[in-house]
Amino acid sequence: MINDEGEMVGILDRDEALGMAKQAGLDLIEVSPNADPPVARIADWGKYNYQKTKKAKESKKNQVVQELKQMRIGLKIGQHDLDVKLNKINKFLDAGNKVRFVLLYRGRERAHKELGFKLFESIIAQMSDDTIVEQQPTLAGNNLSMTVRRSK
Repeated sequence: MINDEGEMVGILDRDEALGMAKQAGLDLIEVSPNADPPVARIADWGKYNYQKTKKAKESKKNQVVQELKQMRIGLKIGQHDLDVKLNKINKFLDAGNKVRFVLLYRGRERAHKELGFKLFESIIAQMSDDTIVEQQPTLAGNNLSMTVRRSK
């Protein structure tokens, strides 16, 4: 148990700890319930909860959230259209996001699934050297997809 000044008091039973908290005019807060024995602290609950949420918010602010962007392309995409999409993808990658390419086979394109793999190989060849293919092109039904990211 920890008292209101932050000093270790020792192992006390529950009633004794509640009595000390009531005497100090504060609350008995269980800080670490999974420890053996559980750790409790005498503190003002409102102040303790405010500091805890403030600390969680501060640590969340420093986190970098990595999004997964998706770019859909067709099998019959022209070179200029592909260049435009690759420029957009490079902006996503520069921002620290991952990008998933999705190619949807339509109609008779399903008979020539190897063309999609060749298209993905050419896309990989056109991208910069620091781009890493995180998930190799995989075929799932009528969709061919792969995921890329930038090396740090």
